[in-house]
Amino acid sequence: MIKRILSLFIVMIMTSLAVLADDAQEALKFFNSYVAAANSYSPTVATMYSPNAKIIRQVIKPDGTLVNVDTDTATYIKQMKLGQAGAKLRGYKNTYTNVSVANAGNGAYKVSSLRQPSGENYKLKTYMIVKKENGTWKITEEMMQTKVQTFLKYAKK
Repeated sequence: MIKRILSLFIVMIMTSLAVLADDAQEALKFFNSYVAAANSYSPTVATMYSPNAKIIRQVIKPDGTLVNVDTDTATYIKQMKLGQAGAKLRGYKNTYTNVSVANAGNGAYKVSSLRQPSGENYKLKTYMIVKKENGTWKITEEMMQTKVQTFLKYAKK
């Protein structure tokens, strides 16, 4: 009897771990599809964000200090669409390395990486927290470091 209960318990744990591994792989696949869509200027990028996502641009000031600039999804998507035309003309793309996925709890996964803007030799920290909403993966939080100082005008004083 104890052997049977123990066997059942092990099967349940193995099944749970397999489901978690599958979700982590799905989160990574979603991240990779985001990168492809963003680098090809696809309009689908705007649909990849949760309507109430937390968007953080972490500005690296010339003296090395960091300033977080928070915005909402609607404002971010509006700004993104405005910047896309110029970026597309310049052939701007981001390359992501050191990509890792971690369980963030409650069905969410944190995808962390280093982002290298095209034409630059430095890499910047970034992460996104993704979660299924109504069966579809969505970005619920995103943080990207940037050296673009113009974002500072949006910082809350």
